[in-house]
Amino acid sequence: LVVTTFLSFSVCYRALIFPFLIRQGKPTPFFTFVLALLFCVYNGYLQGRSLSAYAEYPSDWLKGPCFVIGFLGWLIGMAINIHSDHILRNLRKPGESGYAIPRGGMFEYVSGANFFGEIVEWFGFALACCTIHSLAFAVCTLFILGSRAKQHHQ
Repeated sequence: LVVTTFLSFSVCYRALIFPFLIRQGKPTPFFTFVLALLFCVYNGYLQGRSLSAYAEYPSDWLKGPCFVIGFLGWLIGMAINIHSDHILRNLRKPGESGYAIPRGGMFEYVSGANFFGEIVEWFGFALACCTIHSLAFAVCTLFILGSRAKQHHQ
């Protein structure tokens, strides 16, 4: 239940809260929206199903090092992600356009701090859950967001 709760919070932030916080920008192509929706629905089902139907944890799992370190990784990654999104949303004043380099927070250490935060978040989730499904999602997140981060850096 605890693991499912923090999975739900992450998904709700990205799917419901974040879209209302961003400023009007380029419209998202419908096909991209549909692919993202299908991926999120399938991944949510896969994660929820693996945690509710197949994962078995000992009674002291929530006190164990895998869960505690994983939960802290998830929490730190989500904090980095939310703070980095805030910096990016406020990068330009209304009406301004053009390229701007983000400063502050983890952007002082990595150029794709928002991507870094999300990668840390999902590897923390994978460690806390210790399921092959959560690890697969973390690795996919690393490759997808890692390649986007590389593009943004260039």
